[in-house]
Amino acid sequence: MKQANENKKFTGGSKYVLDEELAKIVNISMALEMPLLLKGEPGTGKTMLAHAIAEALHMRLIVLNVKSSMKLIDALYQYDTLTRLNDSRFGDSKRDVSNIEEYIRMGKIGQSFVSEERVVLLIDEIDKADTDFQDDMLDVLDQMEFDIIEIDKTMKAKNRPVIIITSNAKKDLSDPFLGRCNFHHIAFPEPDMMRRIVSVHFSDIDKELLESAIRTFYRLREIKGVEKKPATRELINWIRALRSDPDFRVKDLVKGEVPYLGVLYKKSPDYVVAQNAVTRFRA
Repeated sequence: MKQANENKKFTGGSKYVLDEELAKIVNISMALEMPLLLKGEPGTGKTMLAHAIAEALHMRLIVLNVKSSMKLIDALYQYDTLTRLNDSRFGDSKRDVSNIEEYIRMGKIGQSFVSEERVVLLIDEIDKADTDFQDDMLDVLDQMEFDIIEIDKTMKAKNRPVIIITSNAKKDLSDPFLGRCNFHHIAFPEPDMMRRIVSVHFSDIDKELLESAIRTFYRLREIKGVEKKPATRELINWIRALRSDPDFRVKDLVKGEVPYLGVLYKKSPDYVVAQNAVTRFRA
């Protein structure tokens, strides 16, 4: 099995601020050729880490978005029986109908195996899948091969992908699954880290706006009764909205006024709770 990018170290991306501990676990996972399981609340940068690794190491990113109804075979390959049936009926295809292999389409894991270059494979929200899917998938990723039963062929990975697996911790993962992965919990950024993150996205941001926006943002996250607290991406979009409004004044934030709540809260009940809380901010 060929390996590429094996000596490269990940130190962060153009829009991804990396702490030392996370950098270590990413690099050791690549060195040990083990999947890295990331947990943390939505919006802490789990998914974006895979994008940043691919960008920084100049590798292609393949994303498997896990669904609750997904079967492992869908992530490995699909046999396109419908197209083969149509080809056999109408006879106007350039494909050889007798050759089943021409009707095999690789799923996301399969694509990462047949790639001529090493890729980053992001398996996003693994906790949506059932335990059998999780454990069987890790078997495939351990062995770096799977069988295509329709053509009696074993697909072996040309390169071992860099594997990033994310979980929102909505469901416990099995012990065998956890035992095969390295693990890192991405905590929600503290204000100092958040300042660094915002500054990466807005290099010319006014210091007064930066401090007032972050102070207000963390105050909003403390509101009780909210199902989905605003996360980093909402903060970035909110600051973008504030900077785009010619009538916005930083002193309004200082007074407790919070425009564009709809950028921060996406669920109606949360929006109402936040609206009432902001009213008390101004009191």
